[in-house]
Amino acid sequence: MDFKTEFKPLTVQPQEIEERSFEMITEELGEHPFTEEQYPVVQRVIHASADFELGRSLVFHKDAITAGIRAIREGRPVVADVQMVQVGISKPRIAKFGGDVRVYISDPDVMEEAKRLNTTRAIISIRKAILEADGAIYAIGNAPTALLELIRLVKEGAAKPGLIVGVPVGFVSAAESKDELAKLDIPFITNIGRKGGSPVAVATVNAISLMAERLG
Repeated sequence: MDFKTEFKPLTVQPQEIEERSFEMITEELGEHPFTEEQYPVVQRVIHASADFELGRSLVFHKDAITAGIRAIREGRPVVADVQMVQVGISKPRIAKFGGDVRVYISDPDVMEEAKRLNTTRAIISIRKAILEADGAIYAIGNAPTALLELIRLVKEGAAKPGLIVGVPVGFVSAAESKDELAKLDIPFITNIGRKGGSPVAVATVNAISLMAERLG
């Protein structure tokens, strides 16, 4: 390979790359139904996934952004369904207001109880989370069973999350779990269909934490 003629990037500055990416997203997305407060989430989800179809499929409860910002600024924890989501979320922005980012799925007591009950660790991790993380933001990007269990607990009055970011990816129960979430009258952000995943959950929470931080 002739390195002298190799393709050169337009810029290597991270801020410039992000700004140009956001400009390109806005240009390509065109007209959309999202509000001014919802759009930063859509923009960051598309930025993280390069998937405009996924971005257009996002669904917001009318109070989702306000509730998410409030939860962060009140120092509520963020509960992730898996470590990949926990790792991606900007912890300094959450910690700035006294919160933290938690994941319970690999806790020894969760693993033991899941084995005893012959069920998924994701389900048991949600049962543990509601006891320790009142008013939390739940960021679920991988486990439909976790989302379905959280929905069940909300319906029973046992769970009172500040916001549910429910965007699990997959073929078994993923789309269905999101359909069920969209029926709840509590703050949520989800999307239609099988697409989703850790990057989508991370991008959503990070977009909201940025908005919370910019309020000063």
